Amino acid sequence: MAGKSTKTNTRNLVTVVSVMILVGAEVFGVALAAGWAIAGLFELGETISYVLMALFSLAGLYLMWSFWKKAISVEPIKG
Repeated sequence: MAGKSTKTNTRNLVTVVSVMILVGAEVFGVALAAGWAIAGLFELGETISYVLMALFSLAGLYLMWSFWKKAISVEPIKG
């Protein structure tokens, strides 16, 4: 189907990207704060603090990817 073209629904695209920015800022803010707070609470040191922040950020990245897939299933971008 070489000649088939799909049109991008810009309204849905803007909606999904806006929500991803909002939710992403919150998720990564919580991930960084949680890593810092846990390391500080248990006096684990600066290096462990960065490791925890990285691990929580990776978990947040996975959650954002899952959220993206669900969001584009509800608000289709192509169609």
